[in-house]
Amino acid sequence: MSSQTDIPRKSIYRLSIYQRCLERLRENGLETVSSNALAKAAGVKSTQLRKDLAHFGQFGTRGLGYNVEALIEVITGVLGTNSLLPVILVGVGNLGAALLRYSGFVKEGFEISAAFEADPSRAKLVKANVPVMAASLMAQYVNENNVKIAILAVPPETAQEVANNLVQVGVQAFLNFSPTVLKTPDNVIVNSVDLALELEHLSYFVK
Repeated sequence: MSSQTDIPRKSIYRLSIYQRCLERLRENGLETVSSNALAKAAGVKSTQLRKDLAHFGQFGTRGLGYNVEALIEVITGVLGTNSLLPVILVGVGNLGAALLRYSGFVKEGFEISAAFEADPSRAKLVKANVPVMAASLMAQYVNENNVKIAILAVPPETAQEVANNLVQVGVQAFLNFSPTVLKTPDNVIVNSVDLALELEHLSYFVK
């Protein structure tokens, strides 16, 4: 089996897609699935599917396909979602508050365990099931709770400073909703979601 650092980032991303497809199959009562059927459901070629899974061992039986339950367990273990991973949210403006109310994170194995906001008046207005704390407490919380993932929904002018502070206390991955490009060390992963850019892409197809 390859070490985690040898595995292409896109393969890890596709594992999440395979897992969602497998969970839908399980919900529909299917116990096995062929590589062709799973690849089609995931929107990839079957050769790509087999190549991605080969990073983690040998799966499937010729003529029978993959055992759905067993493959879910393997992928869940690889992705580290056997138990809920703690995630913090920084910034509870309109977008941040909406993310706090989103219930889909837990289903995928993630839990926003705390949120942080620099503006005390805004923090008081947010109704959430997790504590919304002052930004000054963020570093201490990350250290004490071994948080490795952070969601940023802060203004672009403060995003880099927030990211720098979080990297210093051990955060290794960001989901960035701030419309700015973050500069981080090579060992820190940033996935940016630029909503305006996504709409711009869509507009091309509806002209």
